Amino acid sequence: SPSLPEYFVVPSSLADQDLKLYSYSFIGRRMPLWSWNHPNGSALVRMANIKDVLQQRRIDQRICNAITRSHPLRSDVYKSDLDKCLPNIQEIQAAHNKLKQLCVNEPFEETEEKWLSSLENTHWLDYIR
Repeated sequence: SPSLPEYFVVPSSLADQDLKLYSYSFIGRRMPLWSWNHPNGSALVRMANIKDVLQQRRIDQRICNAITRSHPLRSDVYKSDLDKCLPNIQEIQAAHNKLKQLCVNEPFEETEEKWLSSLENTHWLDYIR
């Protein structure tokens, strides 16, 4: 995938040929990417959706098993679909533009109550929280 870094971490129990094969199943070939880990062994792995709904369960299970085997405590994988609970990039950009406009066009001192309400309406603070 041209959007992934040249080097990245993958579970050691997942063979290179499996990664290559599975990569075609992900939208944009964006296979699982190990993004962050905690000293207790917890990790954040992100990946794109799998294109083929019929293959989704099999591929998802194979990758989750590889991640579990790579965990020092063999903890189960907890999955969360962030598309359902996070704003998309267009919403974030729109909120940022509203914030910029608010900071440029609305003097804080003159209309504090209105300014704070307008700030809340940008949703910027919700998104960065």
